[in-house]
Amino acid sequence: MRPPYSRILFDLACEQSERYADSPAVIAGGRQTSYRQLADGVRRIAAALRARGIRREDRVALLAENRYEWIEAAFAASAVGAVVCPFSTWSTRTELEFLLRDSQAKILFTSARFGDADYTADLAALIPEAASAGRWTSARFPRLEMLVLLGSDAPSGWASYDAFKAAQPLDEAGLPPGERAVPGDDAFILYTSGSSSTPKAVRLSHHGVIENGFNIGERQGLTPKDRVLLAPPLFWSYGGANALPAALTHGAAIVLQPKFDAGEAIELVERHRCTSIYTLPGMSTAIARHPGYAPARLSSLRTGLTIGTPKEFTDAVGWLGAQELCNIYGATETFGNCCVTWHHWPLQRRAHSQGLPLPGVTIRIVDEDTGALLGPGQAGLVEVSGYLTSGYTGASAKLNAEAFTADGFYRIGDVGYLNEDGSFCYVGRRAEMIKKAGINVSPAEVEEVLLRHPAVAQAAVVGAPDTEKGELVVAFVVPAPTRSIDIGDLMHHCRALVSKYKVPDHIEICAELPLTNTGKLQRRALKEAARLSLRREARV
Repeated sequence: MRPPYSRILFDLACEQSERYADSPAVIAGGRQTSYRQLADGVRRIAAALRARGIRREDRVALLAENRYEWIEAAFAASAVGAVVCPFSTWSTRTELEFLLRDSQAKILFTSARFGDADYTADLAALIPEAASAGRWTSARFPRLEMLVLLGSDAPSGWASYDAFKAAQPLDEAGLPPGERAVPGDDAFILYTSGSSSTPKAVRLSHHGVIENGFNIGERQGLTPKDRVLLAPPLFWSYGGANALPAALTHGAAIVLQPKFDAGEAIELVERHRCTSIYTLPGMSTAIARHPGYAPARLSSLRTGLTIGTPKEFTDAVGWLGAQELCNIYGATETFGNCCVTWHHWPLQRRAHSQGLPLPGVTIRIVDEDTGALLGPGQAGLVEVSGYLTSGYTGASAKLNAEAFTADGFYRIGDVGYLNEDGSFCYVGRRAEMIKKAGINVSPAEVEEVLLRHPAVAQAAVVGAPDTEKGELVVAFVVPAPTRSIDIGDLMHHCRALVSKYKVPDHIEICAELPLTNTGKLQRRALKEAARLSLRREARV
């Protein structure tokens, strides 16, 4: 379909309100908000921000679960040229202290609490000055000027979101020249965990979020008739820089789930007739194993995005009934995704690659030792150019020199290869490769073999230290519903399908795999579990 003309998030909200007016834009918390209502709310919050001195390039922090106000506040900040800094809702008090200091936020929008976290208590401890009536100054965070509680019952010294929304809508035509955002300005600074000891602050531009997001929506085949279920958090690039712009650039509705719960996800799909779903292997498995699961309840699903091995991908298609589900590849630094399969490709083609690079994206594969370009089918280090972060900021700015090549490619830290048709195939994280007796073993390859066994629902493979071979291959497997796993039979299955050095040296059966709050596999925890398991085995 025709992409929107807008290249700034605020302009996008205004443009789509004219194109789609009373069509639903956001469905959250039992409330349906039209595109017209979204634009009106954005203008009101923007006017309140400007009245309180928020200007271009100021930082606006967001600490909230998936809820309508997150989207409204983010788009409103862009109206006055401010940069949105979403924080993880699973942040501890110590982590919040780092995020507030590193982001240099001038204002923070926050929920009162989420799950076990009490944000009002955490912030009161970090910013005791905020309890004072009138203006205050924080000793820890001198740039921070205001705390805004989503809702109306704000503590003393705080502002309420409802009061913000009572402002008259912003007249964007009245903004002085130079105070509006421009397409190349940062829209988001997303904090992402990685190899560094503290989260990396990733800068993402307005035009990149909109353009790359539109292209992701195109690969899914989204239209204004679609409803997109999002349970992964908006503060994650999969949500805020992927699902959100993909849906809104196509006039579709985004259906927010505050946090993933399999039963509620089924209910939301059924109630709102969702046609697209953003999922992960653990989420898809949880849905299929839920007592309330029935294929008929998910019959509206057609497309969406997921990651995983070929088996995990085809399982997700089968369980969810989303016959046009897309396989993906990317990172926060690449605006969430840089490769997506087309929704209309045959199932096996989608299962066995992560798709063609998105428009404007180039991927090259280089030899780890020489840096030489590798040809089709040759696995090496992955480098990406095109829709990329303009670099890290804050404490992580020191990583820029090693993260980017002299000619502007991002070293993503993965191993993969390109097919003859230009589609990309992911092999694994460079740091996760297992070195057994001097030979590289890809965890993803062994996981795919394990998943071919009918009794295995999920599999994760890691390396564990060994004095003789350097590392051993250790597998953790979760049984499929109503099935049990015989380790001897599973070993025989592996020996028949892969070279001897790739066969797991040890297999652990577990009820579930350890996941982060955003659904990523906790390989570090598994590596420690593997080390301890082999130590116990050696003592027997």
